[in-house]
Amino acid sequence: MSANMETPVQQASALAAAISRKQMIIAVMASLLGWSLDLYDLFILLYVAPELGKLFFPTDKPTLSLAAVYASFAVTLFMRPLGSALFGAYADRNGRKRAMVVAVSGVGISTALFGVLPTVAQIGAAAAIIFIILRLVQGVFVGGVVASTHTIGTESVPEKWRGLMSGLVGGGGAAFGALLASIVYFVLSSVFSGPEFSEWGWRFMFFTGILSSVLGLFVFKKLEESPLWMQHKKKQETKPEYQQSPVKMVFTKYLSVLLVNLMIVIGGGSAYYLTCGYLPTFLKVINNIPQTVSSIILMVSSISAMVAAVVLGHLSTIIGRKKTFILLGIVNLFALPYLYTELADAQDLTMITLYAMGLAFLGNGSYAPVLIFLNERFPTSIRSTGTGLSWNMGFAVGGMMPTFVTMASRQTSDIPSSLAYFFIALFLLYLLGSFIIPETKGNFK
Repeated sequence: MSANMETPVQQASALAAAISRKQMIIAVMASLLGWSLDLYDLFILLYVAPELGKLFFPTDKPTLSLAAVYASFAVTLFMRPLGSALFGAYADRNGRKRAMVVAVSGVGISTALFGVLPTVAQIGAAAAIIFIILRLVQGVFVGGVVASTHTIGTESVPEKWRGLMSGLVGGGGAAFGALLASIVYFVLSSVFSGPEFSEWGWRFMFFTGILSSVLGLFVFKKLEESPLWMQHKKKQETKPEYQQSPVKMVFTKYLSVLLVNLMIVIGGGSAYYLTCGYLPTFLKVINNIPQTVSSIILMVSSISAMVAAVVLGHLSTIIGRKKTFILLGIVNLFALPYLYTELADAQDLTMITLYAMGLAFLGNGSYAPVLIFLNERFPTSIRSTGTGLSWNMGFAVGGMMPTFVTMASRQTSDIPSSLAYFFIALFLLYLLGSFIIPETKGNFK
């Protein structure tokens, strides 16, 4: 057999040998840090949602103000598929690293700008409009981050670690971002106590966003390009082939793949936003927990979420992606409604913390294998675009769920029952997708 006729096993062995341990570690760190810092930027809004509702979307009804803030969050999510289309196509043609640097920088800068925005009390309705516009810009950059961080890490590690990598980046990165936001929230709510937080504390929360860009760029400087993408590029140089636009390929040849993917991602994304994303508000408006105590509960819950992401991501390598999704779907169908119902009635801080940890564990774990599953559904030539679009389109719908839950609740006391009904519907969809999908473990090409 000639050198140019290597079997897939031989090619994989050669590729693995070419990847140094240092390169793998840096790729893992870059993917994890890039995604967690961008989720940190997004979580800031969720942690100060009640304050933002009063300052930018004031109404006589608290649930409507909250719904308006969550709607601004959801609007951003709908811009993320556009970011994935733009940055994903760029990453597939020019490399994952370049796309990551630009996208992460853009998210940090746009987040910091929220800290200087005037409020409705200062300039009227224009404040809300400016707020929404900046959220749209931020959404495009976050979509670009997904297209790069969700491919370069998994493409740089051996098959036996890709499930763990999926959980570490996708779920662990989100949990780490939430943990950082919880720590900053705890510090600033202590420094700016009471009314001072509503005046200045929330602004400093957003100012810290610029630090994420600086830290990210420091790590990316040492990052090497994805070995799988480099292999694909070399193949294209030696044997050029005409290829459609990655975006066009996803929406034509891979359209059925995309649609089935969305059934899983919508369920997992919704679970994430209705647990880790919704807990800060739930603890404040339902359990009436003080800010400093709430931030500690959220820190512990974030650690629980990180553990879930790594454990359940790696479980998908042991038993397969499909079986892991089915298992998670069945458990969450019953457990998530139960935990929120119990949390609403809990009075003891220990029990409140345990319920919050359980919600974070299951909510974050539900999408731990999603990243590697999406990677395995698309070839290297369109992997960034396909993964980014699948992820961001599904999470865009999931990101709308806090808004729908809040609007479906006539008063704050109705929120727990609304959450239960939404979880049942969402995980029936998740389970349906889990039974439809093929087993993808090991399908990297």
